[in-house]
Amino acid sequence: MFEPIFKNFARHVVLDDPEIDYVKSILRHRVVEKNEYLLRPGDVCGTMNFVLKGCLRIYYADPEGKEHISHFAFEDWWAVDTTSFYSQTPAVLTIDALEKTEVYQISYFDLEKLYEKVPKFERFFRILAQNAYVLQQRRIIANLSQTAEQRYKEFKKTYPKFHRRIAQKHIASFLGITPEFLSMLRKKKSFY
Repeated sequence: MFEPIFKNFARHVVLDDPEIDYVKSILRHRVVEKNEYLLRPGDVCGTMNFVLKGCLRIYYADPEGKEHISHFAFEDWWAVDTTSFYSQTPAVLTIDALEKTEVYQISYFDLEKLYEKVPKFERFFRILAQNAYVLQQRRIIANLSQTAEQRYKEFKKTYPKFHRRIAQKHIASFLGITPEFLSMLRKKKSFY
């Protein structure tokens, strides 16, 4: 059961047996039911969440209640409100499950201890943060410079295995368009 997360770690760090045992001792397995919250605005994000199975969404709800999806976290992805987690301040984002989801969690305090006991994890999480920043920057540029059609095509290309698992209203929110406009785009032959 630990294999997926250790494969994820192995992309950037090599661990010996005592390090593996220590990491196993701090990981917490959790099952999150569909529509259950991992994080609500106002709560402090206390964990980094690695998705074993399922799908999480991370979003901001504006004062009118409109949801703006920042990103999705599928199998082998991490989900966190970065600002809340690293500053240990109240979250502005929500994290919930779009499907029944299994995660491994590392608490803020256990991560700080992990950095001390196994310093190579600072490298792992730095690379993770760098990659997240690059993806976020690409997304911002796409939202500023591409048409909705281009963004939808890119979404399907980026998430080929996942785009059919997500409700149309959530894809529309992620793309910054209405579900009705997305429906119109989907009906075009060029999108299939």
